[in-house]
Amino acid sequence: MAFLNCLKSTFFIWFLLVVACGNPTKTEKSTYEPTLVLTDTIVEKPIIVAANRTNAYLPLLKGKRVGIVGNQTTIIFKPSKDSINTPTPYIHLVDSLLSLQVDVKKVFAPEHGFRGVVDAGEKVKDGVDSKTGLPLISLYGKNRKPSAEQLKDIDVVLFDIQDVGVRFYTYIATLQLVMEACAAHDIPLIVLDRPNPNAHYIDGPTMEKAHTGFLGMTEIPLVYGMTIGEYAQMINGEKWIEGEKKADLTVIHLENWTHETEYSLPVRPSPNLPNDIAINLYPSLGLFEGTNVNAGRGTELQFQCYGASFLDSTQYSFRYTPMPNFGSKSPKENGKICFGKDLSEFPRMSEVSVQWLIDANINSEDKTKVFNKSGFTKHAGTEKLQEQIEKGELEETIKESWQADLTKFKKIRNKYLLYL
Repeated sequence: MAFLNCLKSTFFIWFLLVVACGNPTKTEKSTYEPTLVLTDTIVEKPIIVAANRTNAYLPLLKGKRVGIVGNQTTIIFKPSKDSINTPTPYIHLVDSLLSLQVDVKKVFAPEHGFRGVVDAGEKVKDGVDSKTGLPLISLYGKNRKPSAEQLKDIDVVLFDIQDVGVRFYTYIATLQLVMEACAAHDIPLIVLDRPNPNAHYIDGPTMEKAHTGFLGMTEIPLVYGMTIGEYAQMINGEKWIEGEKKADLTVIHLENWTHETEYSLPVRPSPNLPNDIAINLYPSLGLFEGTNVNAGRGTELQFQCYGASFLDSTQYSFRYTPMPNFGSKSPKENGKICFGKDLSEFPRMSEVSVQWLIDANINSEDKTKVFNKSGFTKHAGTEKLQEQIEKGELEETIKESWQADLTKFKKIRNKYLLYL
């Protein structure tokens, strides 16, 4: 991918792609140096996503029957003379591979489906892609792990999904289950890496083993500061695959990106993450998913506001009414006037905030309405956070209680980082 740090102020260019392939458990190094773009000033080197580095992975697909795990973010960026004033041009990876006569047999679709239009939590059905005619196998329906039958005609699996670096965002759970299936059936897995827009920090409560599930399969913090490729290596290295097996894993890495690099997504990664602000606020406002408070679903401010009809109207000047819309057929507080806060102009965050949860709990006219205990525990990864909020603990006290686990995780994480 040729893509600059922020589409709001910069743009990307097309470039040549050349790299040497690495071994199954380590990434490869590239000797290619992208050309600088000259405008009024010299800009930084563009970020190159793994999908654009075709020379690195096409040889691994030659003569193989390929299965793709992907969605609407599984894209290759195209050349553009003017990407400042026009949408970022791209082609879907599946379309590109088919045009190159790669033998793609089927597509495995995660939550929200292959085209990314299915509501959160809604079952994704098997089917046939209308554009390519390829079979679509749901990994968010009757099964969440590819079965032996579904993999019997596959020689290699290619995984390419844009992640946002939050534990309960289910694409990393899908990754882990795909790795388990590949390990069980001796099928190589290639992960095409993409930037994590929330990779610049690590924070939040750590998932406790007793509460692991599809919203958090491993004992990691809410925000873990890794790309999906780095995390795949951690899954392998920490023996988190069922039976402590290892997948035959190859990670095709990014170029010209670090964990501190700001990254603007050209395609929404899921229906209710429409822009950079929502993605940045998602680690904090996503915790409202385990409550009865609306976090903007059913509005055009998804994960950029919160509110509820049972919050004290005298404490808030902002109000809105959630209604069914794209990605939210039946939002919380549907049709009700919600009182809360608009955070759509909140500065870029580098930590998880629980202050908004504390605020909603304090200002609820009925304290029993705020938390859905089971749902909140699954999102938080622990029962302790709800208990702390209901006891009236201050945010700094709550965040201090996370530090020992965060320190432990950071030491493990350091072993698997691919980018400084």
